[in-house]
Amino acid sequence: MRILVINGPNLNSLGTREPHIYGATTLADIEQALITRAAAHSIAIDFVQSNHEGVIIDTIQQMHPVIHGIIINPGAFTHYSYAIRDALSAVSVPVIEVHISNVYKREPFRHHSVIAGIATGQIAGLGWHGYLYALDWFIDAAASA
Repeated sequence: MRILVINGPNLNSLGTREPHIYGATTLADIEQALITRAAAHSIAIDFVQSNHEGVIIDTIQQMHPVIHGIIINPGAFTHYSYAIRDALSAVSVPVIEVHISNVYKREPFRHHSVIAGIATGQIAGLGWHGYLYALDWFIDAAASA
């Protein structure tokens, strides 16, 4: 199994960006935790972080033939990127949307996700551990198949 983990704009600043909301854990820390968990289950994992919508779309299109699932934290693209939604819709793999903060307890504009309607599931508000919970879903799904 091979999983693609996508992180959108500003997530490269985790650890220093608004730590009262996002915590002190860096994106590199999250990636290392995912690598460790994935390796224990013989899962390959690829990462992309971009502040540019087109890079994310290109990555989804390029990786589609070789991946079995996507974990995505679209960042601000969550609320308006129909282009990323369309790219995700075009691939025939499960998509888990992850948000570190509970977006539903924040500003009203954050309450709407254009990605949620095509995602297999959504995890929000559980901190960086949400990424691990998403990976666990793929592990459990593979074991059930």
